[in-house]
Amino acid sequence: MKTLNGNFCCCREHIMASKYHGPHNRTRRPISILIVIGLCCFCYLVGVWQKSGSGKGDKLALQVTAQTADCNIFPPTTLDFESHHNYVETVETSATTKRFKSCETKYTDYTPCHEQDRAMKFPRENMVYRERHCPPDDEKLRCLILAPKGYTTPFPWPKSRDYAYYANVPYKHLTVEKAVQNWVQFQGNVFKFPGGGTMFPRGADAYIDELASVIPIGSGMIRTALDTGCGVASWGAYLLKRNIQAMSFAPKDNHEAQVQFALERGVPAVIGVLGSISLPYPSRAFDMSHCSRCLIPWASNEGMYMMEVDRVLRPGGYWILSGPPLNWKTYHKVWNRTKENCRAEQKRIEEYAELLCWEKKYEKGDVAIWRKNINGKSCRRTSANTCQTKDADNVWYKKMEACITPYPDVKNSDEVAGGELKKFPARLFAVPPRISNEMVPGVTVESYQEDNKLWKKHVASYKRAVSLLGTTRYHNIMDMNAGLGGFAAALDSPKLWVMNVVPTIADNTLGVVYERGLIGIYHDWCEGFSTYPRTYDLLHANRLFTLYEDKCDFEDILLEMDRVLRPEGAVILRDGVEVLNKVRKIAAGLRWETKLIDHEDGPLVAEKIFIAVKQYFVEGDEDQNTPTDE
Repeated sequence: MKTLNGNFCCCREHIMASKYHGPHNRTRRPISILIVIGLCCFCYLVGVWQKSGSGKGDKLALQVTAQTADCNIFPPTTLDFESHHNYVETVETSATTKRFKSCETKYTDYTPCHEQDRAMKFPRENMVYRERHCPPDDEKLRCLILAPKGYTTPFPWPKSRDYAYYANVPYKHLTVEKAVQNWVQFQGNVFKFPGGGTMFPRGADAYIDELASVIPIGSGMIRTALDTGCGVASWGAYLLKRNIQAMSFAPKDNHEAQVQFALERGVPAVIGVLGSISLPYPSRAFDMSHCSRCLIPWASNEGMYMMEVDRVLRPGGYWILSGPPLNWKTYHKVWNRTKENCRAEQKRIEEYAELLCWEKKYEKGDVAIWRKNINGKSCRRTSANTCQTKDADNVWYKKMEACITPYPDVKNSDEVAGGELKKFPARLFAVPPRISNEMVPGVTVESYQEDNKLWKKHVASYKRAVSLLGTTRYHNIMDMNAGLGGFAAALDSPKLWVMNVVPTIADNTLGVVYERGLIGIYHDWCEGFSTYPRTYDLLHANRLFTLYEDKCDFEDILLEMDRVLRPEGAVILRDGVEVLNKVRKIAAGLRWETKLIDHEDGPLVAEKIFIAVKQYFVEGDEDQNTPTDE
């Protein structure tokens, strides 16, 4: 039996399974998934890394854990569910399995809810046309989006912070438009990211050092950050080495592929904009928020955008503004603006900051920093418009309002509204204030602690099945149904980050995720996610398909997963066996290599684990619609 690159495989289980895979016997799903998922053979992984052309993966592929080298971790008998369950749907590679065709080349970078043609039908006022506008069901694209020709597995972190392959994101627009600002440079067949930015020409490190003279960036108190209008996310990229995770966002606009560049670099980012609807994050989520020449009109709409930042900013958190209108005396002519216009804009920003009870801590040159009060006791607001909603976390597709989100009540002026957080990393497993204050229905301190224990057990099992989990091979990770953030917490490592998605139809636990020092976003999986294709190395989901069983088609969710997953990326699903068999049948038409394994507690547990690897296909590949059986 050969792998994709022709190497011979010595795996006993694979050879045994191949008896069922002859050209005249199609009664079983091919088991050519040779990524180490409890099997002793890792040649498939080496093969696909070699096929990727990066030349960087072979050493990583050989870092197989001692546990995985044991062929008896998941013996073949535990993969046969027919003896343990009354009903198991057998997946067949026959005409009854739907084969998804490849999309046309023009859809290589398709983003279903941010497409230009649809966007132009909406008003430009308040950036409405740059917000999410998803296609109706009868207009959804139900085909497989292929990588561009020449696509190569991205550089491993941290090299990916500074380099990306041109073939993966073939857009040179920013190298010309932002040439003097050191955003990105084109060299040979790669892009180089020098770490510069419009407002930090000396580099992101020097800029962050300046901020750290005011903000306790290295203390562990600052862990989560929001970068509004992030460009190629160099600020967030350089914060990662300081153990700070930034949620960066920018619209899909004339700055072509800026968020795509960010994710290709290995930096958390989504397509997004401050427009007319609330940001998809809970209240009191971020330790600091940042705008570096983000061109957001902070002084307009009665301060609505500053009020939205205030909603998501934690009490005691920091807001950083660099760029216009600051330092207007020096630059107003460069901006083609009058002194009076610039002075008036900065005056309005100062007034709104005072209304929000933000205290200015620093202003020098192009940079100013404000700090939000820790509670409302010392806040003497006059004629402030307070938001009337009872749930400041209920924001999905909710219209943004020019109102101030009230602080949670406190007993004295020294108390942090909403609860004080531990320094990171102690914060990761400390009881979040939302739980200790009984703000999450059905979740107690005891159940939270049990959840942590359970996810440590689950992740240990995953690492035996997917040996490179926890290494830089899987750097960009998404948990599609994050719950309390247990998966991300158990996996936490400077080698990776996890986008914790809380579905809008699930219990609202995203505030807990942020209080743990993790990042995430609200989303409805009946719609497309706000990202580009090929932006995640691994997708994980716990009970997601059970959650959506009567809400939308599994097919649409799986196609969206395929869109955002990189070639040779992995999928880990945990769900009931009946649900996973439905998923596996659809996955057979996606060119995924799949495997179903038993729960850690044995074959009698109805919950199973589905593991898949997306095959490497690019535009122009022959036999694109035929799955590989060997």
